[in-house]
Amino acid sequence: MSQPTHRTAADANQKLVDQYTEIARLAGGLAHEIKNPLSVIRLNMDLLAEELGSSDSPRDRRVLKKVKIVERECQRLQDLLDDFLNFAKIRRLRLEPSDLSAQVRGVLDFFRPKAVEARIEVVDYLSSNLPTVLLDRESFHGALLNLVLNAQQAMPGGGQLVVRTYGTAGGVALDLIDTGCGMDENTRTHIFDAFFSTKAGGSGLGLPTARKIIEAHGGSIDLQSEPGRGTQVTIRLPVPARLPAESRS
Repeated sequence: MSQPTHRTAADANQKLVDQYTEIARLAGGLAHEIKNPLSVIRLNMDLLAEELGSSDSPRDRRVLKKVKIVERECQRLQDLLDDFLNFAKIRRLRLEPSDLSAQVRGVLDFFRPKAVEARIEVVDYLSSNLPTVLLDRESFHGALLNLVLNAQQAMPGGGQLVVRTYGTAGGVALDLIDTGCGMDENTRTHIFDAFFSTKAGGSGLGLPTARKIIEAHGGSIDLQSEPGRGTQVTIRLPVPARLPAESRS
């Protein structure tokens, strides 16, 4: 008697997946269509700015300022469309056996020059004997870098970022702990919502995209934060029961 119910639930779930896939496809197509005329507008604004830039006329100077405003807003739209396309695209992960600590170290090495400039001390406690996980290294790198840069933005006057990896009962985990401004309850509740942002001009898609990538790996992301006391982001990833045959020695 339970088999038809199970099949009905599975069919309903697949229908939701198909609906989401279609919506994502249509939204991505719309974004691409918007990018085409936007590129034409940007090109013509650039040409107009170049033409007006050589004029000493007070009127042309005033017009040039308005052109610069349009150029700036066009760039903002371009960045928003790029972020949206990255968020909406359907990901087919290229999973490879990976050392989580090594992947994190690569992101931190990339980030260190920016950390020095921002007066942020990076302290890492990366375990050297973690079990192997399966990662799409490119997308995971992007998700983790987004989280690290988000921590940097929470510490405009400098601070400390502690990064640690460790094993768990069901897999491995990564903590990112910053000494930044922290978040109130309303911000914590909505921080992974698409288009929610506390930064002026932010798209509000960076953290939702990072969460989508981590969840696509079968993992989870949690956040703890208090105003004035910093933020801790925890990523948990499963360890596969068996690795692909080609990865075994």
